[in-house]
Amino acid sequence: MTLNVFNTDTEVLAALAAYFAGRAKEAIEAKGRFAVALSGGSSPKKLHELLASEYRDKIEWNKVFFFFGDERDVPLTDSQSNYLMAKQTLFDPLGIDPSHVFPVQTDLGAEEAAKEYTEKIADFFDGGKAEFDLIILGLGDNSHTASLFPHTSVLHDESASVQALYIDEVKMNRITFTAPLINNARHIAFLVYGKGKAEAVKHILEDDTNIEEYPAQLIKSADIQWFLDEAANSYR
Repeated sequence: MTLNVFNTDTEVLAALAAYFAGRAKEAIEAKGRFAVALSGGSSPKKLHELLASEYRDKIEWNKVFFFFGDERDVPLTDSQSNYLMAKQTLFDPLGIDPSHVFPVQTDLGAEEAAKEYTEKIADFFDGGKAEFDLIILGLGDNSHTASLFPHTSVLHDESASVQALYIDEVKMNRITFTAPLINNARHIAFLVYGKGKAEAVKHILEDDTNIEEYPAQLIKSADIQWFLDEAANSYR
């Protein structure tokens, strides 16, 4: 695990965009494609906008394939959809081929959507290990990441799959990568900034293991990079 701490959120985003570009170049040179799972929420929006502008001509976008680490159980046209946010801020501005984008088919219902997405990922990796080149994650104030929320049964799922769950805290069904699927990734990057995230950062990085309370502690991989601003790192 590596902590990359910067003075401002602007510097955090610039560093993660450069990291994204580096991992894309590395993967494309090695195997001709770059498979990335995006994060939802508001923080990645600025990252997408940066990638779609400053990195428009620096990444071979026609060799990038996009998945989603989690999704809300809403139509893909809904303002809460992670897919819609990425479409508006990244895919459309860059003219990404729709065949390179793998949205969660929420119109199937949460359970069927999760099953279908698991199968779609397995097909993409030809039935072998589902090893994304990069998974981008956020961190909630309650220490959740993806849709791995505190005190939910998915925290104990040992399959590298996609699962559906109802989260009482937000009164909504979600579809999420399990921790084992996330941990299969070659590289994982947490994007976290703002004073409001500082306590959660402390829980994940410093407190004793308690996955029921701090689900992001489940994320353990060979290469985890944290991209933080000083405010988010202030409890350390």
